[in-house]
Amino acid sequence: MDTGDNKPIWREETIHSKPIFQGRVISLQVDTVALPDGKEATREIVRHPGASAVMGLMDGKLLVVDQYRKPMDKFQIEIPAGKLDAGEDPMEAAARELEEETGYRAKELKLVSAFYTSPGFADEKLYLYFSDQLEAGEQRLDEDEDLRVEAITMEEADAYIAEGRISDAKTILAVYAWKLYVNTGKI
Repeated sequence: MDTGDNKPIWREETIHSKPIFQGRVISLQVDTVALPDGKEATREIVRHPGASAVMGLMDGKLLVVDQYRKPMDKFQIEIPAGKLDAGEDPMEAAARELEEETGYRAKELKLVSAFYTSPGFADEKLYLYFSDQLEAGEQRLDEDEDLRVEAITMEEADAYIAEGRISDAKTILAVYAWKLYVNTGKI
């Protein structure tokens, strides 16, 4: 591929892959790759089954959960989300996670975007869905989940982003998609 500066972009071929860790949610491997100059380099790669999230609107407010996130050692406000089970359809996972975490069901879900969360070291792909047709369901938190459900205004979302209470990519993307929806009527 030509980048415009006449320098080709190359594909790194894997010479060797070494499994390091296999957990419930992720695995870690270290790959040795061949570079075009004949040298070798290592790549630490996190494998993740993927996840789904829901940008749910109720009465003009965004449905979020407030929960403690150990990797960041802080409370975080996020849209409902969770990992895909093996072979699970991302839309079904989004519907499941929305109801389990918030107690609301979506009558309809529309895909907003699917994106890689950290492509420099992980293969996690997140599917973001939208619904403004929510109805009461049944909250069923996992035994290790403790969270508070809220419906926030756009002004609150902006303030939470400024304060760092919303600081994850999926929720920030959802807030900006919500603004686009309010201004254009399109997702």
